[in-house]
Amino acid sequence: MTKGIFVTATGTDVGKTYVSALLVKMIRQADVNCGYYKPALSGAEIKNGKLVPGDCDYVLKTSGLEISPEECVSYMFKPAVSPHLAAKMENNSIKLDKILNDFSRFKQRFDYIVVEGAGGIVCPFNIEDNLLLPDVIKALNLDIIVVASAELGTINSTFLTVEYARQRGINVRGIILNNYNPDDIMQADNKKSVEILTGIPVIATVQKNQKDLDISIETLKSIFKEV
Repeated sequence: MTKGIFVTATGTDVGKTYVSALLVKMIRQADVNCGYYKPALSGAEIKNGKLVPGDCDYVLKTSGLEISPEECVSYMFKPAVSPHLAAKMENNSIKLDKILNDFSRFKQRFDYIVVEGAGGIVCPFNIEDNLLLPDVIKALNLDIIVVASAELGTINSTFLTVEYARQRGINVRGIILNNYNPDDIMQADNKKSVEILTGIPVIATVQKNQKDLDISIETLKSIFKEV
């Protein structure tokens, strides 16, 4: 059976892609066949006249996973807006069936898969069909890691994200604090506070420009769920 984990965040530009890249990199360096998948991506870049999913490209280059970026994403849009709006602008509605079919085929190639969401936990994929990110997570039968900023305001945003996930019946396996400064008293307190308030462990902290995760491979592999 393939094992997977879904990476979401407290909001946009918190560091999901950066953390996802470190996750895939670490698992692959342990000689484990780990892949990466992103159901929907907006804000794709044009390189050499070709539309490229930048997030996917970054993860693959960082982790050393040698497949094409286009293989890792079901829906790719150029407008840098919410996926539901980008899909509407390009007349290409996001459908859950396609995501499930693509994921089913993709997971046959890997023993472990890191799946990265878009935006925050309530990111809409298709408002007309009432398809939000939690619906995708549940349909894929995955648990989640919440990526949060270590900076001011993270107690509120992390707590709300975890509580909403719980209300939707989604299991939260851990929190990763990005842009963490170990010498900042406030950030150290943020780490302690979110653990106390949510009951969820901060499984790793990531400092700016950090190249590897400060977590054991055994602990990391243990949070993945069979799918």
